[in-house]
Amino acid sequence: MTTASAVAFQAYFPYLIRSLKNSSSLASVTSAHSKFLKAGIIAGTTTANHFINGYLRCGSVSSAQQMFDEMVEPNVVSWTSLMAGYVEAGQANQAIFILQAMPMDKIEPNSFTISTAINACSQLANVRIGKILHGRIELLGLQSDVVASTSLINMYGKTNDVYAARQVFDGMSQRNIYTWGTIVSVYAQNACGNEALYLFRKFSSKMRPNHFMLSSVINSCAGLGRFGPGRSAHAAVIRLGHEDNDVIAGGLIDMYAKCGCVEYSRVVFNHIEAPTLIPFTSMIVSAARHGLSGLALLLFDKMLDLRIQPNSITLLGVLHACSHSGLSDTGLSCLNSMHHNYDIPPNAKHYTCAVDMLARAGRIDEALMLACQVDASGHDRLMLWSVLVSAARMKGRLDVVDKASAQMSNLEPGQHDAAGIYVAMSNAYISAGKYDGAWRVRKEMQQRGIRKDPGCSWIEVKNLVFVFYAGNIVACPRKEEVIGLLGELEERMAAEMGYKRSFSSYVEFDNDGLGVERLMAGVHSEMLAMAFGILSFPNGRKIRIMKNLRMCGECHLVFKVVSKLEGKEFVVRDLNRFHHFKDGICSCRDYW
Repeated sequence: MTTASAVAFQAYFPYLIRSLKNSSSLASVTSAHSKFLKAGIIAGTTTANHFINGYLRCGSVSSAQQMFDEMVEPNVVSWTSLMAGYVEAGQANQAIFILQAMPMDKIEPNSFTISTAINACSQLANVRIGKILHGRIELLGLQSDVVASTSLINMYGKTNDVYAARQVFDGMSQRNIYTWGTIVSVYAQNACGNEALYLFRKFSSKMRPNHFMLSSVINSCAGLGRFGPGRSAHAAVIRLGHEDNDVIAGGLIDMYAKCGCVEYSRVVFNHIEAPTLIPFTSMIVSAARHGLSGLALLLFDKMLDLRIQPNSITLLGVLHACSHSGLSDTGLSCLNSMHHNYDIPPNAKHYTCAVDMLARAGRIDEALMLACQVDASGHDRLMLWSVLVSAARMKGRLDVVDKASAQMSNLEPGQHDAAGIYVAMSNAYISAGKYDGAWRVRKEMQQRGIRKDPGCSWIEVKNLVFVFYAGNIVACPRKEEVIGLLGELEERMAAEMGYKRSFSSYVEFDNDGLGVERLMAGVHSEMLAMAFGILSFPNGRKIRIMKNLRMCGECHLVFKVVSKLEGKEFVVRDLNRFHHFKDGICSCRDYW
């Protein structure tokens, strides 16, 4: 380069660097880099860092890596930027490789380096390296660094160590809104909704929440079925102007549906001017969950008309809708065309829904054949065979129950969420009078150390939650009134509606792990909640009850009878689905 050219390039240099900082065009960054090369200038560390960040901003990690490899003396900014680029690109393994290659004896990592590495561990759910980095934070004296500590909280949350996340949070001398949002999100993602709501109340008394925190709170309310706090969160969304956020809108639709208020979900959806994929999917899934199959399929057609591409969850909602409306052939067509039409290969959840759909239609043999072809493991395999067992019990197909029992013999060690299918198999044998088969299943449960969670139901009254436990009448709120009402209802059911317990109810194990001989005396948690709800809402209000296990058959029958006898509507969310009891009919059509 001539002296005149060099002088001209030096004058042009500041403009070139500014263009790198502001450009998100790969062509512009490449052009600037090309000018450097043609000028025969070797970029110094600072300039090279600008190019690395420019390439990363355009999503070209490979070009950034090449620039990094050509550097003579990369500094901590160089290493950190490249690591962040790989994390952003979803290549966390490569980010960890960069970290391990970093010469820490020559270059001391800063809080951003550590935070970036921790974010990579979060992506990988790699708690081992995460704990090493935690130790590095303490060694470098970065415990008070908000960015590093917030990344640690997120990492522990992603690896399901809520206790460690809370320890980091409690040990911080300063916290910002992102720290609070992260710890609330950790609790929400790990099914600790009550703790998430507690921290949210503590935070909101001091600062204004952002959309990220509100989304976590709404998800917590959905998981708990907490209508009151969910409605308060919705009010905060409106007050702070976040109604147009797709994630929040979808979360609100989901939350109201999981609280048993699908009509509120429809209101939220109808207020969205131009719904996108997330609100459409939430509304389709919510409608299907509540048995509103026609609405779900109508929304799916509307979504396609708007040229909105569905995702895996959208199609799962469509399959559920087809299942609940008896459209098994339509559902199978959707399943078989998923890959071709939408480039979405069916997963175990889609196949489980299809098995349920065929079983509901009485096509048990086809359902069994499909189940045997599905490659599923862990919880997915349990769900697959659970739907088959439920259908087999109703159809009296013990051969299918036997096949399910054989599948359970290959259960992975530590698979402790299998109690539901074991109880279902036991009850299928009891319904068919095969008591030896039932006791064999129960014995196998004991040998494997599989225990059921204790049955509980809860109901919300004036923003207070009242919890009822199976068999624990002593701890029941308004105990005397509840017991009295249940006794009165049993007498009226027999006298006015000819109610009689089924024979099997005297010997069948219910899903709370108890017999049902004392059903109306309040053994079952949902019965206690029902009576308490009638006492709390005497003026015909819809009564919403949440239950942690599947409803037993006898309780399901009683809810139908009482809904007609009392002229009330009950909405019950059990482990499998929502039941809307009204005028002696359930929305599930007695199939759950």
